[in-house]
Amino acid sequence: MTSAPTVFRDALLVTQDAQRRVLRGDLRIDGDRITQVGGTAPTEGAHVLDARRFAIVPGFVNTHGHVAMSLLRGIADDRDLGGFLETLFAVDARRTEADLEAGAAAGVAEMLLGGTTSFLDLYYGEDAIARAVDRLGIRGYLGWAVLDPEMTTQKGRPLDNAASFIGRWKGHARIHPLVAPQGVYVCGPETWLGARALAEREKTLCHYHLSETRREVHEHEAKYGARPALWLESIGFLGAGQVAAHGVWLTRREIQLLAERHVGVAHCPSSNLKLATGGVAPVVEMREAGVIVGLGTDSVASNNSLSMLREMHVAGLLQKHHRWDAAALPAGTLLDMATIEGARLLGAETELGSLEAGKQADLSVFRLDHPTLLPARSEAIISHLAYSASQEAIDSVYIAGECVVRHRELVRETWESIRAAGESAAAGLWPPTSGH
Repeated sequence: MTSAPTVFRDALLVTQDAQRRVLRGDLRIDGDRITQVGGTAPTEGAHVLDARRFAIVPGFVNTHGHVAMSLLRGIADDRDLGGFLETLFAVDARRTEADLEAGAAAGVAEMLLGGTTSFLDLYYGEDAIARAVDRLGIRGYLGWAVLDPEMTTQKGRPLDNAASFIGRWKGHARIHPLVAPQGVYVCGPETWLGARALAEREKTLCHYHLSETRREVHEHEAKYGARPALWLESIGFLGAGQVAAHGVWLTRREIQLLAERHVGVAHCPSSNLKLATGGVAPVVEMREAGVIVGLGTDSVASNNSLSMLREMHVAGLLQKHHRWDAAALPAGTLLDMATIEGARLLGAETELGSLEAGKQADLSVFRLDHPTLLPARSEAIISHLAYSASQEAIDSVYIAGECVVRHRELVRETWESIRAAGESAAAGLWPPTSGH
């Protein structure tokens, strides 16, 4: 049975359309699509909601993460990347399908409550993550981690595992399977080119880590005589439909190369700051060169949050401070990176990232009477979203026209059931303690 249309009456609409209009008017949803933005929408047979005290914002797009690691929040704090990874690899070796799904469900719940409606993931065991995505109603772009066979604990050949995963989930309305080479430190030329061939054959995205740390870059240069991005170009890997995470240690030549090859970048400022990877990602230079840049949270083991509101805030402050330029990455650009640019990074800008007739009805409903949105003025709303809004201001979230969060409560499953399963699964992952 088709659900009745929904009309939000007289809302403040942060459209993120080509003109970046902010306007007062109605928004109508028919099925999974937005059918009217602005003006007075027809209401016959529709469920009408008085939205005068609300702002409607496109759903956020988180362009890099490892959602199943949500049970590991705080397990490896205050360590550099090397120490962090040592702890995480030890835990990964004993993870099960059940705890992967429990962790993914907890992370998806956190993202939904924070207004994220689509996310790009990189991990192994992505079937468990896909099941959590399917259960809770979010959109998942799920990348199966690929490494050289001798570098992995996966059973079987990672590239074959990725191909099988893509075959199992391709065609799902909200799950987009893809291939995800881990990085240059565990992938040789055969793995990289095999991943590219698989992505081209199956017409999927290809997602990977790139130039996250100075050590990664210098060790690769010492081994191969070229920096990672230049080396990937030399072996014939770089191309459209690719999303590189981090990109902190890129030269101007590498930035230009990524732009020429239409490779996008997921900027993860909080994670890079907390892991003390050094340097500051050249986001301004990337954007000026034509590289599409989205925002990502990375995992809660290194962030320790999945809040895109916080990621916008941190991204803006970091660039302003580093560049001695208060105008660097202004509020509108930050919101672009969290919405329409994130959608563009996923190749989904015709479907996601803005409030426009014909697009998927993926959106968040913010309470304008929340303290972090005062004064609730149209000319201030974008600034508030980038710099001050708390996710507690999000009242409801819709994905494909379905209300998945209503009045700060998950709709499909209760947080209590997700939390209980997560706590139980975490007990088998954390080291035993002598305390209480």
